[in-house]
Amino acid sequence: MRITVPTGEPTIDPDSVDLFDPTLYSTGDPHAVWRALRAQAPVHRQTLPDGRSFWNVTKYHDVNDVLRDHTRFTSSKGTLLSILGSQDPAGGKMMAASDPPVHSAMREPLMKVMSHRALKDRQPQIRRIVHRRLLAHLLDGGTWDIAAAAADFPMAFTGTLMGLPERDWPRLTKLTTMAVAPTDSEFQEGGGHATLVAAHHELFDYFSRFVRRHPGGDDLVGFLASMEAGGRRLRHDEIVYNCYSLLLGANVTTPHAIASTVLALIEHPGEYRRLLADPALVPGAVDEGLRWSSPANHFMRYAVHDLELGGARIARGDALVTWLGSANRDEDVFPEPYRFDVSRRPNRHVAFGFGPHYCIGAPLAKIALNLLFEEIVRVVEEFEVAGPVEHLESNFVAGIKHLPRAPPVRAGGARRRGGAPRGGHVGPRTPTPPPPPH
Repeated sequence: MRITVPTGEPTIDPDSVDLFDPTLYSTGDPHAVWRALRAQAPVHRQTLPDGRSFWNVTKYHDVNDVLRDHTRFTSSKGTLLSILGSQDPAGGKMMAASDPPVHSAMREPLMKVMSHRALKDRQPQIRRIVHRRLLAHLLDGGTWDIAAAAADFPMAFTGTLMGLPERDWPRLTKLTTMAVAPTDSEFQEGGGHATLVAAHHELFDYFSRFVRRHPGGDDLVGFLASMEAGGRRLRHDEIVYNCYSLLLGANVTTPHAIASTVLALIEHPGEYRRLLADPALVPGAVDEGLRWSSPANHFMRYAVHDLELGGARIARGDALVTWLGSANRDEDVFPEPYRFDVSRRPNRHVAFGFGPHYCIGAPLAKIALNLLFEEIVRVVEEFEVAGPVEHLESNFVAGIKHLPRAPPVRAGGARRRGGAPRGGHVGPRTPTPPPPPH
């Protein structure tokens, strides 16, 4: 998604807004639209040409109210605009499309294997993946598309965690992108709707077959097959739906946080110099990158009963779409929201959602992002863009699909292939190549 700094008075005709249109996020200016809606109509109804409608929720505290209160806003009828107006077949079966107590019964055992503490022992493995999958290519001296490479990155640790064969990773990565960006011509296989249907069919069929022949063990799929939720084992379809959800969540969030954060550091070189001077700022930079990019663009809920939100009267059964990228620029919560600040405190962003549905994969994503940017800061002095930046056409994922970059200036000021030292660097730094993968 294009990230802009809106200027002038935030005025726009709210009825002219089309936040459903995926091209708004690839070639349009959604931040200007969200800023105007926050000022003029923070909870505003949009009706599509086919008669379906939903409420756009753009203010931080309203977004949090919708996401945290399942007694007023249910997840069980669907959580994404792609299924607006139809009953989600995963409702009550997939953790992301369930309300307590079903949601809690599934989430609590999964948290035992997905918490930061549980994943701590996997950090050396994740660091090796960082070197093998990204840094080795980043530093090889050629022009390289960091966004395209980052798209493959999460599959390496999520696929390993789930026990999925490496030969299947490239196709699974493409299928998850097809599922969230079916109208993007680069990922289409047929028309937009046909692409969405085909991606879902192939993913669910893949996991159904994989679960049936899974021998059990200590990977995540084995854990899902053996765990108890609410005093019983999960059914086959519940395991399949949750495998899909876990893979989708990993593959469509982390890569776009990487590319968007790198681009933000290119566009704000002073902030990157701060990281070079003080690598202890990396965790804050990762959080700011997540706020800045907000890769999961929206989550949807349905009103359980008639209610009021942000001055609007919502009827029972109405769909409400919370725009996380807008909430993360709310002027009432984030001072100077359009300034990228690696030391921003506090930074209570909602890039991973909020409340009971806070992304269960957030600890894994933050571990991977922190390790990656620790290594980048250690070995790269400066980045340069080498070609046009292309954004994903999707109303669900705020993503960058292409970010070509020139050979980076290494620590110490020289390019990988013998470039001359360059001035303006922060402090003396000794080149330290990454350790070889093992």
